[in-house]
Amino acid sequence: MQTPAADIHVDESLVHALLSEQHPDLTGDLRLVANGWDNVIFRLGDELAVRMPRRDVAAHLIAHEQRWLPFLAGALPVPVPVPVRVGAPSERFRWPWSVVRWVEGIDAADATASERTPLAVPLARFVSALHTPAPHTPNGMLHPDVPLNPVRGVPLASRDRAVRERLWELQRLWDITALGELWEESLSAPRWHGVPIWLHGDLHPGNLLLDDRGDLAAVIDFGDLTAGDPATDLATAWLTFGPEARRVFRAVVTDASEPESGAADAATWLRARGWALCMGTALATASDDNPRMHALGTHVLSQLLREAYGR
Repeated sequence: MQTPAADIHVDESLVHALLSEQHPDLTGDLRLVANGWDNVIFRLGDELAVRMPRRDVAAHLIAHEQRWLPFLAGALPVPVPVPVRVGAPSERFRWPWSVVRWVEGIDAADATASERTPLAVPLARFVSALHTPAPHTPNGMLHPDVPLNPVRGVPLASRDRAVRERLWELQRLWDITALGELWEESLSAPRWHGVPIWLHGDLHPGNLLLDDRGDLAAVIDFGDLTAGDPATDLATAWLTFGPEARRVFRAVVTDASEPESGAADAATWLRARGWALCMGTALATASDDNPRMHALGTHVLSQLLREAYGR
């Protein structure tokens, strides 16, 4: 399978026209720097970037970032893409879009797992800072503006059919019996019964930026922002790291968590391993035209088998 096709072709001329109409004071050279599953990123001059959705199913994700990143950013230890300008839907482009500050950095998906080792402590601190209860109304209900996400933060069992279908696709390349056993073990873990916790929702290396020292420069792409089971984000232990860095990451997250919250207990880490398998199989089966993302899928599945079976 390949990266989903765009519903709207987004190019420099479209972005230039939208800026001219809605933010004419923002000028500078436009350059395409990323074209992912859900969004296209253009650098605008030296200090800004324009973030444009490319698919109908992802268009509302930009609105989630616009609503909540200004609220969350102040408590986070690294920069995140808080919108500095908001683009309104129009006849020219039917979805919201954002202008954000450009953060110089190296895409962590382009680094090796070894080169990502220095991220273990700062990423754990970021996760611990983000993983706080999402806002509730006075009557105890989740705030209606908190984004709901059908595939992140939800009970792991809701992903069972999708994971099994992807394992079947991978049977010629991977030991799906062993991976299936890992999946069953994760499904057996107790469900999350705590309050909904703020989640990044897509915390893989492609959404992390490294500075020139290899430290964490920024966490980007909050399109899957939601609230729910913290295990979803903790899957980054396998998505991002090798064995030693994973141990450090887990230790820092666990030390920062209140024991009574259950946010980093054994059951949560077992569900997190299941989320890593869920995301790893998605990357391995839907990135044939994206070598970077396909390599991440291979990394995740290899880490899971190595950790469990020494393979």
